[in-house]
Amino acid sequence: MDIISIIGILLSLTAILLGQYLEGGHMSSLLQFTAFMIVIGGTLGAVMLQTSLKDFMNGLSMLKWVIQPPRIASQETLDMILDWSQKARRGGLLALEPFIDEQKDLFHRRGLQMLVDGVEPEVLRETLELDLEVYERQSVNAAKVWQAAGGYSPTIGILGAVMGLIHVMENLSDPSKLGSGIAVAFVATIYGVGGANLFFLPVAGKLRYWVGRLVNNKEFFIQGIVAIANGENPRAIEAKLQGYMS
Repeated sequence: MDIISIIGILLSLTAILLGQYLEGGHMSSLLQFTAFMIVIGGTLGAVMLQTSLKDFMNGLSMLKWVIQPPRIASQETLDMILDWSQKARRGGLLALEPFIDEQKDLFHRRGLQMLVDGVEPEVLRETLELDLEVYERQSVNAAKVWQAAGGYSPTIGILGAVMGLIHVMENLSDPSKLGSGIAVAFVATIYGVGGANLFFLPVAGKLRYWVGRLVNNKEFFIQGIVAIANGENPRAIEAKLQGYMS
């Protein structure tokens, strides 16, 4: 569990609500369903128009990474590569064939299968790097869903504010309706700007961080598997991969 994300969410909400309270405002004044519907609905609609269905769904599924990050087992990957290199050095590449079916990660399975099949090291590298490039592009596009939401949200908030002011102007003769219109106008702006800077953009940044970590771990694997294909000494492989561990 990513504790700093939870602390960040709680701290930002507490600061805003506490500030509202200290200024003598009421918490209920920040709760406007109409403003929420305009900002969130408009933002989601704009994002869906911009992105493909696959990227949009991937972006939603990646949201859990903010609280529950993906597992990045760098030390386990290093130990696995060193074990493979030692076995390949003693019994040849075919000695690694029993380990193929044990791989739950499809990227690892594909790399090991190509290694056992005797694919040339450069071809092995090029193939895995192409797979990695596709994975990185898809993951970054999914993270950009939240970045796009952060870009549209403030503008949709202003749109909601203008709509609220139009409602006010239409009811100048009825003072009882002025308060609700003004409230929607200002709260919509708060939702738009607050949603972008307190949620959408930070989420996009956190997701891109984890995508970078995952890509680094796959690059780490590629370096190791190609080193085994080149017949490098296990100690030399370990020394080469220590840089990725740091």
